[in-house]
Amino acid sequence: MREKIILKSAELFLKLGFKSVTMDEIANALGISKKTIYQHFDNKTKLVEATTTQIFENICGGIDCICDKSHNPIEELYDIKMFVMTYLKNEKASPQYQLKKYYPQIHNNLHLKQFEKMYVSVKDSMQKGVDTGLFRKNINVDFISRMYFNGMSGIKDETIFPTSIFTMEYLMESYLEYHLRAICTEKGLQTLNKFINKTTLN
Repeated sequence: MREKIILKSAELFLKLGFKSVTMDEIANALGISKKTIYQHFDNKTKLVEATTTQIFENICGGIDCICDKSHNPIEELYDIKMFVMTYLKNEKASPQYQLKKYYPQIHNNLHLKQFEKMYVSVKDSMQKGVDTGLFRKNINVDFISRMYFNGMSGIKDETIFPTSIFTMEYLMESYLEYHLRAICTEKGLQTLNKFINKTTLN
């Protein structure tokens, strides 16, 4: 039952936002009483914490699979972007923004875990790009990896990039191209253009 509650809560939180969804709505969606939820979670904050941890672990698992199978670091970044977008349902309700505003401690802990995971993954990917001639030899892999994480986190700031103007898909697509154009060699740009053209055609 605990797993069912987390699964349904994740679905509702990602669709409607962490603040917007009530415990009553989660109970109704599952066809159970609110009391049953409270048997597993003391309060909504505990439920939000468990749900965000589960979402994070699922995304990490998916990213690891992509990294294991990818042919090159450019394809890898695009595949990860598509996986995250699909998993998070394009974040139409700005769940990240609501999490930061109403559950700052959970958001901060999650942000740190995201950095630790993404930093290692991106750093490895960057080095692979340098070694295979797709990325410039003179880039500082450590610095660029941190910048990439910072930028990916920054585009989710609702105050700077309001969803009324930018879709999350547009932001992620544009930032990815911006990031890769700054570090690609001529060989890398040829690979990048294939992905840009494919996206434009879709």
